[in-house]
Amino acid sequence: MSAKILHFFSAGLSAALVLARRVAFPLLLLNVGMMLAQPGSGDSGFFNNTGSLGTARTSHTATLLLNGKVLVAGGFGGGLSADIAELYDPASGIWTAGGSFATGGRYGHTATLLPNGNVLVAGGSNHDFTSAELYNPATGTWTVTGRLGSGRHGTTATLLPNGKVLVAGGRDESPPFGGNWLVSAELYDPATGTWTATGSLASARGYHVATLLANGKVLVAGGYNGNYLASAELYDPASGSWSATGNLVTARDGGTATLLPNDKVLVAGGFGGGGFSDVLGSAELYDAASGSWTATDSLETARQVHTATLLPNGQVLVAGGFDTSNSSIANAELYDATSGSWTATGSLATGRANHTATLLPDGQVLVAGGEDGGIAALASAELYIGQPIPTGLGNISTRLRVGTGDNVLIGGFIVTGTQAKKVIVRAIGPSLPFSGALADPVLEMRDSGGALIATNDNWRSSQEAEIIATTVPPSNDLESAIVATLPANNSAYTAIVRGVNDGTGIVVVEAYDLDRTVDSKLANISTRGLVQSGDDVMIGGLIVVGQAPLRVLVRAIGPSLPVPGALGNPTLELHDGNGGLIAANDNWRSDQEAEIIATTIPPSNDLESAIVRDLTPGNYTAIVRGVSNTTGVALVEAYGLN
Repeated sequence: MSAKILHFFSAGLSAALVLARRVAFPLLLLNVGMMLAQPGSGDSGFFNNTGSLGTARTSHTATLLLNGKVLVAGGFGGGLSADIAELYDPASGIWTAGGSFATGGRYGHTATLLPNGNVLVAGGSNHDFTSAELYNPATGTWTVTGRLGSGRHGTTATLLPNGKVLVAGGRDESPPFGGNWLVSAELYDPATGTWTATGSLASARGYHVATLLANGKVLVAGGYNGNYLASAELYDPASGSWSATGNLVTARDGGTATLLPNDKVLVAGGFGGGGFSDVLGSAELYDAASGSWTATDSLETARQVHTATLLPNGQVLVAGGFDTSNSSIANAELYDATSGSWTATGSLATGRANHTATLLPDGQVLVAGGEDGGIAALASAELYIGQPIPTGLGNISTRLRVGTGDNVLIGGFIVTGTQAKKVIVRAIGPSLPFSGALADPVLEMRDSGGALIATNDNWRSSQEAEIIATTVPPSNDLESAIVATLPANNSAYTAIVRGVNDGTGIVVVEAYDLDRTVDSKLANISTRGLVQSGDDVMIGGLIVVGQAPLRVLVRAIGPSLPVPGALGNPTLELHDGNGGLIAANDNWRSDQEAEIIATTIPPSNDLESAIVRDLTPGNYTAIVRGVSNTTGVALVEAYGLN
């Protein structure tokens, strides 16, 4: 039996939350930013039915939570706007109630996953469309937060790299009563729960598209304000101002915008006015470097109010919508950025428009709700099975209190294979949502000989454009990040996190694989640091990705470490994504001894801990403590076993 150690490690874990049996929040490279997975083999390109929503709905929102579940909220159905949210569990294919809005039903609103794992819902059409609410996945409840300065629907919401949310444009009254098209824009600050005005758009618009670009600016394009718009604008978070950029080739609203892996933006379909026959099949690409749009291959089927989803292999799945006869569409197609062409893929079982499409951690796409050609809301849901992600460990995170001297946080990994690997390594502190976080982390990256590859204090001070281009820049300017392309052939690397001026506090170290297409991978990853008591224990998070269970070995190493002050007797707990205890171990020979030996990598000291389990795709947390609250240096590791 051979072992594959983690492909990459990530973080965002709160000790207080985990110890309270709540879900930690690893930053996924699984489309909470981006999904970087190499295409697999096998059947692909078809839809399967899955569990139906409890409430039929259209014009709702769907948000992938950090625990891997999908929150569907609001919408319109049965003559009423829905006030009850629902949760989809990919493991079971079942929907369960997700709590009721605090301010009543709404539709046509926005929903944004915040860095702390909560979901911000804002605006839309209901009795009070200046209201905004927060959903807390840990408690399953909604609470009111700050009110928008202007009530709006038909708007967009974009999470900025600094953690704030930009809401721009829209209309200030619920249809069908008319209202004013808006030029105003606002920023929501999760730290204060308040909205503040920011620079206004040059053109009032609603039902436009908005895309966070790799350079950190926001592209707003098209829309409607009594006329169909071709104009586009760029929002600069640094200045809070908008500037004009190139016009769309074709004026449109009701289309989709997708940021491609090559950093271009694909806008497809929509409505051009003049009756249903003006539903668009055209598509175009925005190049941020030149600020210009160029036509690309047209959709095989003209459509509007469809969905577009960037798949793990870099293709874009477009599904459903209304066609030129106002009939709901069942067919779907794929855009290949390399060839610039569209090809048909499997069709939905039910034609639908104004639905949602959510990329799941296993690479499937959940399509839910919407409406048919008769404007009847749908409760059905389907899964698009594309090129499957091979089952494996997609993520490991480690959170620890950083001390001084030797008691810093040290992460190690090996690049196996033949081709150089591009990675980003981050040190996160001030944006962690709890007290005692390290205020200003410093990050070093060293090779196997100890030579310094790069160092960074504040991430914007160097490589700013490259870091933003990864789509996972730190959300606080005092945090650190390094982008590097590292030689493979089993080369070893070390990431070291300290505090500026010997500052101490809780920090997270994480590394992401930025190119899963090359013949190499991140492997043999572990993290070492000082385990203390209370909340200052060592907490690691891992994610199993794919479509089948993965056999995993997790180890807590202490007494065999060749360093002074090693933890004499570590204990290990493994929790699921809901905080439930899967297994606990003190001394590895006391439980699963034969299974652990069979992995060929058992701990070398009987006081060390290990757990072997078959884990279904999802999030897991490993907690390392010292027996009887003892302290010392320990190491946590996780291996995917073949």
